[in-house]
Amino acid sequence: MPAVWLVGISRLLSGRGDQRPGDPRLPAACAGSMNATYFLAWCGFRFLFKVYFRWRVYNPERVPLQGGVILASNHASFLDPPLVGAGLPRGINYLARENLFRFPVMGWVLHQWQVVPVDRDGGGAVGLRAILDRLLAGGAIILFPEGTRTRDGKIQPVRAGIGLTVIKSIAPVVPVRVFGTFEAYGRHLLFPRPYRMAVKYGQPMRFDRLRAEAKVCSKPRLKEIYQQAADEIMAAVARLEPYEDKAQFP
Repeated sequence: MPAVWLVGISRLLSGRGDQRPGDPRLPAACAGSMNATYFLAWCGFRFLFKVYFRWRVYNPERVPLQGGVILASNHASFLDPPLVGAGLPRGINYLARENLFRFPVMGWVLHQWQVVPVDRDGGGAVGLRAILDRLLAGGAIILFPEGTRTRDGKIQPVRAGIGLTVIKSIAPVVPVRVFGTFEAYGRHLLFPRPYRMAVKYGQPMRFDRLRAEAKVCSKPRLKEIYQQAADEIMAAVARLEPYEDKAQFP
């Protein structure tokens, strides 16, 4: 996808034109660039979020435009994955149950969108390997540490699974928080309603010390490390507030 299209439409839809697309010489999953199918969906969701939901996007510049990165977000609605991805000018790798790839048209679309197939629980060895391979190839992966959508709109207890993924990888983790998606299209609603939504991206987190310790520690300590990493990520998500952070005043 020509870079000028991406920058131009990004300016049109969000008023933000100060970010550069990924290196076009790299494959889409590595550079974070978008193929035509993904780009059209990206534009469509941005238009929907702007017109129907009056969305806000805070601090997207904190997410690297290239290279592997884990986006760890709270989960309140089916709208969360496209909301997190639409706020960024790079391609994102989503997760989907592997049985969805069996349907011809849907399978083709999922492949075009660089979706990673996982088993029903998303925690199998094959799924983990696919996620790690995508990260090593320079892709960005969206994960939901809570594991499922909230039933009351509040942040839920974190599962240790994301800790395992983070420790096994070398990618930085960007905490992400979505606001308003529960009210717009939570479990209690049959159809989305026009409620204002927002997505905010936090400062990248690195787990070099825990990753180094995990290579030499005992199995009981390893489980503690997975949980510690997961807890730290979810705490960072919970601290995010729906406004733009600035490095200096004014």
